Amino acid sequence: MRRKLSDFFSNFMSGRYGSDDLSRFTLAACLVLLIINIFTSQPIIYLLALILLVWSYFRMFSRNYVQRSAENEKYMNIIQSIRGRFGKAERRAKQSKDYHIYKCPSCGQKIRIPRGKGKICITCPKCRKEFQKRS
Repeated sequence: MRRKLSDFFSNFMSGRYGSDDLSRFTLAACLVLLIINIFTSQPIIYLLALILLVWSYFRMFSRNYVQRSAENEKYMNIIQSIRGRFGKAERRAKQSKDYHIYKCPSCGQKIRIPRGKGKICITCPKCRKEFQKRS
């Protein structure tokens, strides 16, 4: 019986899109909303969780690979831009204890200068303007 059930599921899912990052995100959001609904008992939250669940299963069982893949690609581009912003802020925070980051007064180029060197003359690598700052 167990072998036949797995064969049935494999046959059912063949030709269908399956799970991807967007569907996993919508399932996780659905779970979070259901947990919130346990404490608040708001029907709108339950309805929103139900809509997310139906949409996620619709995407997983869909046979339209092209459209589901395009949806996932858009989602991944949004996530990458968000991760890029947080990654940039994280790198800047790590560097802030060892370096000062100054902007060139003429062109706006960011220049990284090591801390603890006293008052120094900085030359912008882009426009060659010289200016003084305390490191």
